[in-house]
Amino acid sequence: MKFEPIVLSPRPGAAAPVSAAVTPAFPIVVHSHLGWDWVWQRPQQFHSRLSERHRILFVEGPAPRPGLTTAQVSLRETADYPNIVVVRTEMPQERWNDGAWVDKERRRLVQSLLNGPLGADFANPVQWFYDPMAVTAFAGHLDESAIVYDCMDQLSQFRGAPPELVRRERELLAIANVVFAGGPKICEEKRQYNANCYSFGCGVDVEHFGSANDPATVIPEDISGLPGPIYGYIGVVDERIDYELIAKLADANQSGSVVMVGPWTKVDRGAFPERANLHWLGARDYSQLPAYAKAFKVCLMPFALNEATEFINPTKALEYMATGRPIVSTAIEDVVEQFNDAAKVAYNHEEFLTACRRSAECPNRVGVRRGLKYAARNSWESIVHKMEGHVLEIIASGRSLATDANAA
Repeated sequence: MKFEPIVLSPRPGAAAPVSAAVTPAFPIVVHSHLGWDWVWQRPQQFHSRLSERHRILFVEGPAPRPGLTTAQVSLRETADYPNIVVVRTEMPQERWNDGAWVDKERRRLVQSLLNGPLGADFANPVQWFYDPMAVTAFAGHLDESAIVYDCMDQLSQFRGAPPELVRRERELLAIANVVFAGGPKICEEKRQYNANCYSFGCGVDVEHFGSANDPATVIPEDISGLPGPIYGYIGVVDERIDYELIAKLADANQSGSVVMVGPWTKVDRGAFPERANLHWLGARDYSQLPAYAKAFKVCLMPFALNEATEFINPTKALEYMATGRPIVSTAIEDVVEQFNDAAKVAYNHEEFLTACRRSAECPNRVGVRRGLKYAARNSWESIVHKMEGHVLEIIASGRSLATDANAA
């Protein structure tokens, strides 16, 4: 498959990435701990847009599977993004704890694909890591032109993180040509290990989430009949949620409803608080989310303040803002630093309950307008364009992994 060259305007005050300001599109091999078909998050938002100009091999992290005797690989194209090929690898459950063997098999399976016709599209790719555990298997093994580490979360602090993850992330930070961090706090921490680190928080599809205000948008049946006011959450339900706060919120909103939209992972569904007016709806397709938000009187960011939330920069903040709804959040550091004039930040449970009630009764229109402006300034397209510029500069300068290693 042939690609047209792309032209990027230089940033104000910066030189063009190359002398002619024209660079051929580069192929990208992505290593992601999140599957392409799971919740539509940062990897999907970025690479669906990058695929307009670049061929992308999206390699999902391996999964253990009982009954397998050998490692297996499968690949498929994505219907909506023809330049993206998704690779899935599965490992025998009984070999899962043999890290060296898993690394070797991960690399062997992907290289077997690239040794065939697919490899012609991925010569000298940019290796783009979300999963630090993949560094041993792949960094320096695909004749890459550059290594990118897009650090969306402090994964080592998540429940179930492998002990080896910290060491491998340090290795990845040491060899990455450029690091993109998911927010100001995590950027400050990663810059200790790689000076070429830039903070790029999440973006938002303003048109998509703005459809929550479209009269033609139909509220889904499973929420349309619930009594209001509805306090609503959209996102992954995991160890980052303050479940005690959710229970208190339902108790304080007896005449209304609390709705939690999103898949649960690494938590016991049986341990969730249960109330007649508290509804755990589970996963919904990304295309449906604005319709659910349309029913919300208040959008919730009810995060616990724990190790797993220390570095988060919630994608949902800007998505909520684009819906034009008031937002109430616990005191997540990046939210306080970036959006405290658009979202109401509560520092304890009682403040959170009071803020939800007041926001439902008398929304802060000034905060809502500020939120709409934040959303308008932070499109995914604008962030992707800036990231792409950094990668192009690395490629144009010849600062590949091999070049850096030789210099050392």
